[in-house]
Formats: sequence, C-alpha cells, structure tokens
Amino acid sequence: MTSSTLISTPLVWLITGTSSGFGNCLVASVLARGDRVIATARSLERLSHLQAQGNPNLCVRQLDVTAGAAAIAAVVAEAAGVWGRLDVVVNNAGAGYPGLLEEGGSDLLRKQFAVNFFGVMDVCAASLPFLRAQRSGTIVIVGSRSAWKPEIPGLGHYAASKAAVGALAETLTAEVAPLGVRVLLVEPGAFRTNVSAQAYFTQHPIADYDALRGVSAARFGSLLGTEPGDPARAMEAVVDVVRGEGRARGRAWPGRLVLGTDAERDVRAKCKRVLDNMDEWIEDVRGVGFDS
Repeated sequence: MTSSTLISTPLVWLITGTSSGFGNCLVASVLARGDRVIATARSLERLSHLQAQGNPNLCVRQLDVTAGAAAIAAVVAEAAGVWGRLDVVVNNAGAGYPGLLEEGGSDLLRKQFAVNFFGVMDVCAASLPFLRAQRSGTIVIVGSRSAWKPEIPGLGHYAASKAAVGALAETLTAEVAPLGVRVLLVEPGAFRTNVSAQAYFTQHPIADYDALRGVSAARFGSLLGTEPGDPARAMEAVVDVVRGEGRARGRAWPGRLVLGTDAERDVRAKCKRVLDNMDEWIEDVRGVGFDS
C-alpha cells in the first residue's frame, strides 16, 4: 500500500499511552470515525475515564512498554484476539527525562531509551506477526521535532531517543513494505498535551554546570501550558492520513508527518544548515576517495 486509500470498513487500532495527551486525543478521534480501539496504559486505573464511556468499540488493556518483549507480546496477542485482527498499531507511549548529558550519563540515557526506543521496538515486534499474516496494516511511531533540534541543554537524552526511533522507523519502513505493512513516523513540535513534565535530573551535580543547569531547568519548568500546538487537531490529522480521509484523501502515503509550525521551522532550518555545511566543505566531502 503506497497511497492513502480511503478506508470503508472499521479498523482496529492498538494505541499505547492513552491515559492523557496525544493518546487520549487519538482514542477520541478514532472512535468518532467509527473505528475500534484497544487503548493501553501502564495501569488500568489511569484508563478509568475511558472505561466509563461504555463504548462497545473501545476496550482497555494494561500495557507497560518497559515490561520486556515477552510480557508485551502476551498483551498484544490477547489484544489481537478481541476483534480478531489488528489494523493500526500506534506507538505513542513515551517519556522525557530532562538533564545535562554528563550529569545524567548513560544511566539516564538507558532509562530514556527503555521507554522511547526499546518499548517501541518491542511493541512493533509483538504486532508485526499479525500484520504480516494479514499482508496489511499500519504502524505509527510518534517521534519528535527534537530529533531535528537537539542543541538545547538538558534535552540530550530525550532528543537522542527520538532521533534513534526516527531511524528505526525509516529502516522498518523498507523492511515491511514488501509485506503490505505501512509505517508512519509522526514528528510533532510542542503541543499542549497537559502531560506532567518529569523532574529535571539533579542527582549528580557538577559545579562547572551550576549556572547552565539553573537556566536549563527553569526553561523546562516554564514550558507546560505555553505550547502552541493543539493535540486534538494533531491527532485528527494522523487519523486522516491513516484512513485516507480529509486532506489525505487521494494523496500518496507520506511516511513522515511533521506537525506544528515550530516543527516545520526547525526541520527546515536543520536541513538548510546541513546542506550549507556540506557545500562549504565540498572539497573535503568529495576529495577523500582513492585516486582513479
């Protein structure tokens, strides 16, 4: 499937991280289109507001994306049996752990990757057997514009995980396309998701970073509630693309969906810097091969 073909029958969506933010908005958008949703989160208690809806097209399951491959595979297999198939798997669950790279070190990096990278891979690997058997299906991976603009002190662990998951999505696209499975990498900018920010990492302070840490921590602490993006509109766009509706009707499958004017600005700026840098150093770029 290489184009956004209009869908005429209900799809079955498995969505991670639906207790709030993008995931919660996505559940609402999908149900409004008449599709079916298996909504997941780390605890069922956090999904009580969804359960209270009593919607026959909605069921909830507990799924911690850091639980490991075997545990995740068991939950996904059970979820696939609810309506007998999976059509769309959305890797939305994520976390951000702000902190300076040297102070957080590899321990904080591993904690960050456990959610944003290895969790995504485990959910994809657990879902792909069902999508491959159908020779159809869509995997959505929520990345971030931070992969394009990581040069912000305190953002390194998160940005690295999102850059890595973006590369994973591009390789996965090439590997599963011959099997009829599509991949969509969604890269949003700053959206008002009302998700509580994680505390800034300060457990191993290094004196040389005291001033920078203070400024960086204050910056992260001031962002909540000021983001320019509307998460409900963002998820409507995602559903349009997956279902081939709205502005996606009749258009080619995008593969990547950048969302938000801030994300657009940063992606364009990064591409220009990379191209400008390569042009400036073109003699070295081209001058390192063997003489023919």
